[in-house]
Amino acid sequence: MRRVIGMIMAATLLMGATSAAQNTVFVVRHAERADGESAGMTASDPDLSAAGKVRAEGLASALKDAGITAIYVTEFKRTQQTAAPLATALGIQPVVVASQDLLPLIEKLKGAAASALVIGHSNTIPEVIKQLGIADPVKLADTDYDHLFVVTRGSAPSLLRLHYR
Repeated sequence: MRRVIGMIMAATLLMGATSAAQNTVFVVRHAERADGESAGMTASDPDLSAAGKVRAEGLASALKDAGITAIYVTEFKRTQQTAAPLATALGIQPVVVASQDLLPLIEKLKGAAASALVIGHSNTIPEVIKQLGIADPVKLADTDYDHLFVVTRGSAPSLLRLHYR
């Protein structure tokens, strides 16, 4: 499975490398919360669950060779903890952006020439993808943690939707 994801990502990156005006933005939702669905998600800033920590490691494994030079997270621990394994592996300090003010993030992504990872929330990811030029709406349920969106920017942005474990 990871091999297939790796091959798809490599192909996506090669397509993105064909034009200097393109960049690739990987967008994921934070991994599973420690308070989880069964607890009614009552904590306002929970840590990752054990399953979430495993998923964060899986994300690092899947994206370690994707050429990511910037990682963006929100002010919440769950996004930062999801980013931590990849950030450590790449030696990148994640940039914290306000979850309620996505405009500065979008401007940074639009001005970037390299690949970036954005770790957001079920209610922010659709807007980020829309603002990156993808017309078809993206929907995420509160229980969706395995979606990996690959937005290849350029004159005609494209979206590839994958799943990771």
